[in-house]
Amino acid sequence: MIRPLRFIIDLLFPPKCCFCGKIVFTHRDDVCPACWETLPGLSGGESRIEFAARCVSALKYEGAVRRGFLRYKFSGDYWLGEVFGEILAGVVFEALDGEFDAVTWVPLSARRRRSRGYDQAKILAETVAGLLGFPLVPSLAKKRDTAANSSLKNADERAPNVSGVYEPLPGIENLRLLLIDDVLTTGATLSECANTLLRGGAARVVCATFAEADGT
Repeated sequence: MIRPLRFIIDLLFPPKCCFCGKIVFTHRDDVCPACWETLPGLSGGESRIEFAARCVSALKYEGAVRRGFLRYKFSGDYWLGEVFGEILAGVVFEALDGEFDAVTWVPLSARRRRSRGYDQAKILAETVAGLLGFPLVPSLAKKRDTAANSSLKNADERAPNVSGVYEPLPGIENLRLLLIDDVLTTGATLSECANTLLRGGAARVVCATFAEADGT
Protein backbone atom coordinates (compact mmCIF):
# COMPACT_ATOMS: atom_id res chain seq x y z
CA MET A 1 0.00 0.00 0.00
CA ILE A 2 2.89 2.40 0.62
CA ARG A 3 3.98 2.79 -3.00
CA PRO A 4 0.46 3.37 -4.44
CA LEU A 5 -0.22 5.89 -1.65
CA ARG A 6 3.06 7.67 -2.35
CA PHE A 7 2.18 7.75 -6.06
CA ILE A 8 -1.20 9.30 -5.34
CA ILE A 9 0.30 11.91 -3.01
CA ASP A 10 2.91 12.85 -5.62
CA LEU A 11 0.19 13.25 -8.24
CA LEU A 12 -1.92 15.48 -6.01
CA PHE A 13 1.00 17.37 -4.47
CA PRO A 14 3.99 17.08 -6.82
CA PRO A 15 7.30 17.48 -4.98
CA LYS A 16 9.10 20.70 -5.85
CA CYS A 17 12.69 21.85 -5.79
CA CYS A 18 13.40 23.71 -2.56
CA PHE A 19 15.25 26.43 -4.46
CA CYS A 20 13.47 27.14 -7.74
CA GLY A 21 10.08 25.59 -6.98
CA LYS A 22 9.97 23.47 -10.14
CA ILE A 23 8.43 20.00 -9.95
CA VAL A 24 10.99 17.24 -9.44
CA PHE A 25 10.66 13.64 -10.57
CA THR A 26 10.33 11.70 -7.29
CA HIS A 27 9.47 12.43 -3.70
CA ARG A 28 13.10 11.76 -2.78
CA ASP A 29 14.33 14.73 -4.78
CA ASP A 30 14.64 17.99 -2.88
CA VAL A 31 16.81 19.88 -5.36
CA CYS A 32 16.32 19.70 -9.12
CA PRO A 33 19.30 18.84 -11.35
CA ALA A 34 19.40 22.36 -12.82
CA CYS A 35 19.78 23.94 -9.38
CA TRP A 36 22.43 21.42 -8.32
CA GLU A 37 24.48 22.49 -11.32
CA THR A 38 24.05 26.24 -10.83
CA LEU A 39 23.93 26.81 -7.05
CA PRO A 40 26.47 29.52 -6.16
CA GLY A 41 28.84 27.60 -3.91
CA LEU A 42 31.59 29.20 -1.86
CA SER A 43 33.67 28.71 1.24
CA GLY A 44 34.97 31.53 3.36
CA GLY A 45 33.93 34.31 5.68
CA GLU A 46 36.92 34.14 8.00
CA SER A 47 37.65 37.86 7.76
CA ARG A 48 34.20 38.81 9.06
CA ILE A 49 34.15 36.77 12.26
CA GLU A 50 36.09 38.00 15.26
CA PHE A 51 36.94 35.49 18.00
CA ALA A 52 36.25 32.46 15.76
CA ALA A 53 39.16 30.42 14.45
CA ARG A 54 37.44 29.80 11.11
CA CYS A 55 34.10 30.26 9.37
CA VAL A 56 32.70 28.58 6.28
CA SER A 57 29.49 29.08 4.33
CA ALA A 58 27.86 26.63 1.94
CA LEU A 59 26.27 28.94 -0.64
CA LYS A 60 26.14 32.52 -1.75
CA TYR A 61 22.98 34.33 -0.65
CA GLU A 62 21.51 35.29 -3.99
CA GLY A 63 18.94 34.23 -6.57
CA ALA A 64 17.31 30.86 -5.94
CA VAL A 65 19.27 30.37 -2.70
CA ARG A 66 17.82 33.57 -1.27
CA ARG A 67 14.30 32.72 -2.41
CA GLY A 68 14.48 29.22 -0.93
CA PHE A 69 15.89 30.50 2.32
CA LEU A 70 13.18 33.15 2.70
CA ARG A 71 10.58 30.39 2.37
CA TYR A 72 12.37 28.49 5.11
CA LYS A 73 12.70 31.38 7.52
CA PHE A 74 9.51 33.36 7.02
CA SER A 75 6.92 31.16 5.30
CA GLY A 76 6.79 28.24 7.72
CA ASP A 77 8.54 25.74 5.43
CA TYR A 78 10.57 24.37 8.32
CA TRP A 79 11.20 21.05 6.54
CA LEU A 80 13.63 22.87 4.26
CA GLY A 81 16.01 23.09 7.21
CA GLU A 82 16.88 19.42 6.82
CA VAL A 83 17.67 19.86 3.12
CA PHE A 84 19.77 22.94 3.77
CA GLY A 85 21.42 21.22 6.73
CA GLU A 86 22.49 18.33 4.49
CA ILE A 87 24.14 20.76 2.11
CA LEU A 88 25.88 22.53 4.99
CA ALA A 89 27.02 19.23 6.52
CA GLY A 90 28.94 18.39 3.36
CA VAL A 91 30.81 21.70 3.47
CA VAL A 92 31.55 21.33 7.19
CA PHE A 93 32.89 17.81 6.69
CA GLU A 94 35.27 18.94 3.95
CA ALA A 95 36.40 22.22 5.49
CA LEU A 96 36.26 21.75 9.28
CA ASP A 97 36.80 18.06 9.90
CA GLY A 98 38.75 17.53 13.14
CA GLU A 99 38.31 21.12 14.34
CA PHE A 100 35.37 20.72 16.75
CA ASP A 101 33.94 18.33 19.33
CA ALA A 102 30.29 19.42 19.44
CA VAL A 103 27.74 21.39 17.43
CA THR A 104 25.75 24.38 18.67
CA TRP A 105 23.72 27.22 17.17
CA VAL A 106 22.83 30.91 17.43
CA PRO A 107 19.48 30.86 19.28
CA LEU A 108 16.41 32.99 18.72
CA SER A 109 14.86 34.92 21.57
CA ALA A 110 12.00 33.13 23.33
CA ARG A 111 9.46 35.57 21.86
CA ARG A 112 10.63 35.15 18.29
CA ARG A 113 10.82 31.38 18.63
CA ARG A 114 7.20 31.29 19.83
CA SER A 115 6.12 33.59 17.01
CA ARG A 116 7.88 31.59 14.28
CA GLY A 117 7.20 28.18 15.77
CA TYR A 118 10.75 26.89 15.24
CA ASP A 119 14.37 28.00 15.45
CA GLN A 120 15.83 27.90 11.94
CA ALA A 121 19.48 27.80 13.05
CA LYS A 122 18.76 24.96 15.49
CA ILE A 123 17.24 22.81 12.73
CA LEU A 124 20.37 23.34 10.63
CA ALA A 125 22.56 22.45 13.62
CA GLU A 126 20.51 19.34 14.47
CA THR A 127 20.85 18.10 10.91
CA VAL A 128 24.59 18.74 10.72
CA ALA A 129 25.22 17.12 14.13
CA GLY A 130 23.14 14.07 13.25
CA LEU A 131 24.71 13.51 9.85
CA LEU A 132 28.28 13.98 11.07
CA GLY A 133 27.84 12.11 14.35
CA PHE A 134 28.56 14.89 16.85
CA PRO A 135 26.63 15.85 19.98
CA LEU A 136 24.29 18.84 19.75
CA VAL A 137 24.93 21.16 22.69
CA PRO A 138 22.81 24.15 23.74
CA SER A 139 25.43 26.80 24.49
CA LEU A 140 23.80 30.23 24.39
CA ALA A 141 20.67 31.99 25.61
CA LYS A 142 19.41 35.24 24.13
CA LYS A 143 18.58 37.39 27.12
CA ARG A 144 16.28 39.84 25.38
CA ASP A 145 14.52 40.31 22.10
CA THR A 146 16.13 42.69 19.61
CA ALA A 147 15.36 44.06 16.19
CA ALA A 148 16.13 41.53 13.49
CA ASN A 149 19.61 42.22 12.14
CA SER A 150 18.24 41.67 8.64
CA SER A 151 16.22 44.86 9.11
CA LEU A 152 19.36 46.92 9.80
CA LYS A 153 21.43 48.47 7.05
CA ASN A 154 25.07 47.91 7.92
CA ALA A 155 27.68 46.74 10.42
CA ASP A 156 27.56 50.01 12.34
CA GLU A 157 23.92 49.30 13.21
CA ARG A 158 24.13 45.52 13.57
CA ALA A 159 27.01 45.24 16.04
CA PRO A 160 25.39 47.41 18.77
CA ASN A 161 22.08 45.62 18.20
CA VAL A 162 23.52 42.27 19.37
CA SER A 163 26.10 43.52 21.87
CA GLY A 164 25.62 41.86 25.27
CA VAL A 165 22.37 40.11 24.39
CA TYR A 166 23.70 36.53 24.64
CA GLU A 167 24.87 34.64 27.69
CA PRO A 168 26.76 31.32 27.85
CA LEU A 169 25.08 28.21 29.22
CA PRO A 170 26.84 25.80 31.58
CA GLY A 171 28.51 22.71 30.19
CA ILE A 172 30.59 24.28 27.39
CA GLU A 173 33.84 24.48 29.33
CA ASN A 174 36.84 23.22 27.34
CA LEU A 175 34.71 22.22 24.35
CA ARG A 176 35.70 22.98 20.76
CA LEU A 177 32.41 24.18 19.33
CA LEU A 178 31.01 24.42 15.82
CA LEU A 179 28.64 27.41 15.96
CA ILE A 180 25.96 27.37 13.26
CA ASP A 181 23.81 30.24 11.99
CA ASP A 182 21.65 30.67 8.92
CA VAL A 183 23.09 33.59 6.92
CA LEU A 184 26.39 35.43 7.33
CA THR A 185 26.21 39.12 6.40
CA THR A 186 28.41 41.45 8.43
CA GLY A 187 29.40 38.80 10.97
CA ALA A 188 28.20 40.87 13.93
CA THR A 189 26.02 38.15 15.44
CA LEU A 190 28.53 35.32 15.02
CA SER A 191 31.35 37.49 16.40
CA GLU A 192 29.30 38.39 19.47
CA CYS A 193 28.31 34.75 20.03
CA ALA A 194 31.85 33.41 19.53
CA ASN A 195 33.19 35.94 22.03
CA THR A 196 30.47 34.98 24.52
CA LEU A 197 31.29 31.28 24.16
CA LEU A 198 34.99 31.83 24.72
CA ARG A 199 34.29 33.97 27.78
CA GLY A 200 32.05 31.15 29.00
CA GLY A 201 34.92 28.67 28.87
CA ALA A 202 34.79 27.15 25.39
CA ALA A 203 38.24 26.12 24.19
CA ARG A 204 37.71 27.08 20.55
CA VAL A 205 34.96 28.23 18.21
CA VAL A 206 34.59 27.62 14.50
CA CYS A 207 31.53 28.79 12.58
CA ALA A 208 29.42 27.65 9.65
CA THR A 209 26.42 29.18 7.91
CA PHE A 210 24.10 27.94 5.21
CA ALA A 211 24.64 31.07 3.10
CA GLU A 212 26.83 34.14 2.92
CA ALA A 213 25.55 37.56 1.84
CA ASP A 214 27.52 40.61 0.83
CA GLY A 215 28.39 42.32 4.13
CA THR A 216 28.71 46.08 4.48
